[in-house]
Amino acid sequence: MPKAIVVGAGIGGIAAAIRLRAKDYEVLVLEANSYPGGKLHIKKINGYRFDLGPSLFTMPHFVDELFQLHDRNPKEHFQYTQKNTICNYFWEDGTRFSAKSEEDEFVKDASQVFSEPEAHIRKYISQNQKKYDATASLFLEKSLHKLGTYLSKKTLAAILQLGRLDIFKSLNVTNKKAFKSDKLIQLFNRYATYNGSSPYQTPGIMSMIPHLEMRYGTYFPKGGMHQITSSLFGLAKEVGVRFSFEEEVEKILVENGIAVGVQSKKTKYSADVVVSNMDVYPTFTKLLLDQKQPKKVLNQERSSSALIFYWGISKKFRELDLHNIFFSENYEKEFEHIFDEKNLYHDPTVYINITSKEEPNDAPEGHENWFVMINAPGNHSQDWEWLKKQSRTHILNKLNKILGVDVEQYIVSEFSLDPIEIENNTSSYRGALYGAASNSRFAAFLRHPNFSPNIKNLFFCGGSVHPGGGIPLCLLSAKIISDLVP
Repeated sequence: MPKAIVVGAGIGGIAAAIRLRAKDYEVLVLEANSYPGGKLHIKKINGYRFDLGPSLFTMPHFVDELFQLHDRNPKEHFQYTQKNTICNYFWEDGTRFSAKSEEDEFVKDASQVFSEPEAHIRKYISQNQKKYDATASLFLEKSLHKLGTYLSKKTLAAILQLGRLDIFKSLNVTNKKAFKSDKLIQLFNRYATYNGSSPYQTPGIMSMIPHLEMRYGTYFPKGGMHQITSSLFGLAKEVGVRFSFEEEVEKILVENGIAVGVQSKKTKYSADVVVSNMDVYPTFTKLLLDQKQPKKVLNQERSSSALIFYWGISKKFRELDLHNIFFSENYEKEFEHIFDEKNLYHDPTVYINITSKEEPNDAPEGHENWFVMINAPGNHSQDWEWLKKQSRTHILNKLNKILGVDVEQYIVSEFSLDPIEIENNTSSYRGALYGAASNSRFAAFLRHPNFSPNIKNLFFCGGSVHPGGGIPLCLLSAKIISDLVP
């Protein structure tokens, strides 16, 4: 039986291991941390349960598919419910909008709240669907770095439509062309943050992201986001994948241009296939230091990071749901600070995720567990303790003004996570949440491929390589690998 070693037990690494087992590989996953999941982790404190990382769950069929691959019924191992409300949005002038997942309801409500003709909104949604349908097979489902990808009829059709996919204009310009309402433009601009980019720089093709939420829905996994990790980790072990935790890999072993195994801090392992689920930057600069470095890839601008406060709140807020956004009054300035100045803006957009809305046991009775996040620059040696202190004040000022209460008096438990900690805990270079940023029209092509062009039998998965960050794309990266591995 051929052997495969996966470096890193993040969600992409676990998925790759499950797929390699289905191809009859003997699979060993080596993880430096004491737990699986990477960013998709958990913490319980003072009666509150918090998902530490990703909080949005879409396209659950990619998780189901992994169970089906091994003839398991997904529903017996992993359950989830669809949300009727995608997100609640708040502005300081009192405007509030509850975005519904059902398209007709969304269009009707958005037209009323933002005084935008329904026809404009429907046209925008329709164009987004066409963008996705035209490009999914090229940008998401296959390797961009194999000639065969470009020889299919679907791919050739997509290439012929590039001029209509808004690749040559920014997302903000695309949205301003579609709408007159500044608030609706801002609402759709915020989808750039789904890949850690700026709406004023990322190409307009990213407008297909909201289409995915409407087409496939948003969901909440029973037990919280960490249940994605737990269920797939359980499946992997059940089908024979072996895991070794607290075992850091020091080097990927290469002989005559072929990956032949790894050296960990404990011992040496031989393998027929090596998969790195580690961020591609430290993969090369630490594990492949004696190999040719892909300088263009490693020098790419990194995605945004995050500053997150985890608050136990001794009150229930009826106006809040699972996902909530409190918008900055100057969105463009906020992104200038993040990407150009590597700093935090004094008026940040605040995202609050409250899983106790779906799982009451995630907080004590009458309480809520708030995951409070703002977009942040990567770690460039800023004074993060000072920035955290400042940002906490700015966040509370915004929430107090919009919600009309003194939020701080209800904070009874608290801890935080900054880009330094994200970088240290997950080996994500500079604490970037999505690897490279997508702030250029060529970003998708500049991401590192899922295979090594120079080292045979070496593959890459996870959010720092093609097709990108976020749970669905990490799972797709594992699927692309399974198509590439012999």
